[in-house]
Amino acid sequence: MFDIKAEVVDAENRIRHHIRETPLDFSVPLSNLTQVNLFLKCENLQYTGSFKVRGALNALLSINNRQQKGIVAASTGNHGAAIAYGLNKLNLPGIIFLPENAAATKKENIGYYTQSLKLYGRDCVETELHALEYAKEQGMMYISPYNHLQVIAGQGTIGLELKRQLDSIDVIFVPVGGGGLIGGVSGYIKAVSPKTKIVGCLPEHSPVMSESVKAGKIISLETLPTLSDATAGGLEPNSMTFDLCRDYVDEFILVSENEIKAALLTVLNMHHLLVEGAAAVALAAFLKCAPLYQNKNAVVLLSGANISLETLKKVLTNY
Repeated sequence: MFDIKAEVVDAENRIRHHIRETPLDFSVPLSNLTQVNLFLKCENLQYTGSFKVRGALNALLSINNRQQKGIVAASTGNHGAAIAYGLNKLNLPGIIFLPENAAATKKENIGYYTQSLKLYGRDCVETELHALEYAKEQGMMYISPYNHLQVIAGQGTIGLELKRQLDSIDVIFVPVGGGGLIGGVSGYIKAVSPKTKIVGCLPEHSPVMSESVKAGKIISLETLPTLSDATAGGLEPNSMTFDLCRDYVDEFILVSENEIKAALLTVLNMHHLLVEGAAAVALAAFLKCAPLYQNKNAVVLLSGANISLETLKKVLTNY
């Protein structure tokens, strides 16, 4: 097993000048409402509108022998935008694969940095497996959105920032999809602050990681449409994030679509911050169990801001 703390420290040194140290904002209204000292880690303000740029840049900057044929990535949107951003910044060639049903906003976001975009499949795992095969056939380097050590370590720099920004953290709420974000953050945090509780937050419509951990192995599940499209879909077979989640995540909490919608509206109304569904999942999970953490220091990781206008309009309907 690799040393995730050491990998995160290396990633921090590698990417620091290429990313933002995002704010950790104390939420006065939500703290008053819940009687918890609540802090919002605003990765929605990161470059490309998502935490994903951390892992993408760390992976790209870690390439020793840069492959002339280029990079391949697959994504529901945010990882693709992050890789495209990195390719553009480092002047490297590459191709981004997205599911055919990826949100229009996320396609547009990728298009700001590259026009090398291909659509394939309806599920993110289907898209990922196709991209992996394409990379092998073309002799290109595939960078997974989560099943990649440097990607995980890059996301883990959020944990390093958190410890720099707040000395005592009792609990951190982190959205979970493929597990790269929570794997990196939890692996680092547990190494430097073992008593800090890590809570994985998932939509009821796509609980693949939590159900896999419960089953003791990676399983396939049908996933339903969810506002949290960035965390939807299955896992690559033998993904290294499974072990990280099994070993370092203390608890998983599932939230309904109505709870995600309410949380998204709460952060928009109380803080005037735009977040996407995955970020709202973490806040919804916090609100669901806030009574357990009264007078404690809690962090909610707002993972991204890339919500489409169409989705936002639907969320605002009947508000």
